[in-house]
Amino acid sequence: MLTINLWPWWKWGAAVLALAAFAVFAVLFAVTRVEMHQARESAERLASSAPQARPVSRIAVVYFSRSGNTAVAAAHIAQRMGAGLFRLDAPAYDVGLPGILHALHDARSPEAVIAPTTLDLRGFDTVYLGSPIWLYSPSPPIWEFARRNRFDGKDVVLFNTFNSKFEQRFIDEFRQVVLAQGARSFRHLFVKRGRMGQQLSSGELLGTIDTAWTLTMPASAPPAFP
Repeated sequence: MLTINLWPWWKWGAAVLALAAFAVFAVLFAVTRVEMHQARESAERLASSAPQARPVSRIAVVYFSRSGNTAVAAAHIAQRMGAGLFRLDAPAYDVGLPGILHALHDARSPEAVIAPTTLDLRGFDTVYLGSPIWLYSPSPPIWEFARRNRFDGKDVVLFNTFNSKFEQRFIDEFRQVVLAQGARSFRHLFVKRGRMGQQLSSGELLGTIDTAWTLTMPASAPPAFP
């Protein structure tokens, strides 16, 4: 009689789970390598084009960036508009495998540990808030900043860089947050870089910003800090 030896069902299940776990790890590892390359490229561009130390307009640019794409956009806006540039740090989301795992876990949360938590924005009339998009929503650090700061009488502009897409409902929710914090108006600007491996370069990103966005330094407004 022919006897067929089959693995117990639980061994097949364990093998499938192991393969799935390996596939997930391989994807995360590949994404992390791409992000590290982007971070190096962005750091080089930022080092070669540092904005002015003090703002010469009543515009502030506040941003959070993981791999540097949003940082490049923020620095470009600050240069073009003579704006003050303020970076938000969130160490839990630093580039690397732990950072991307935290980012995936927290992507839809409006809370994050950031530094600085608040800024004195009284000298500014317009505030740009920059963030990547995580799982179709602005990242937690920019939500945290918006919840903790006042924008009384200011024009607030949210700008995002992303690979896939955003969902308008999250942008609408963010708008309600800044309006509740006193903002006079709200506008949304964005650039889609494309899927990893087929993304716009940093130069192409800035070219898209220059073409699609209106970035002009106010001619007559006094500086925030004379």
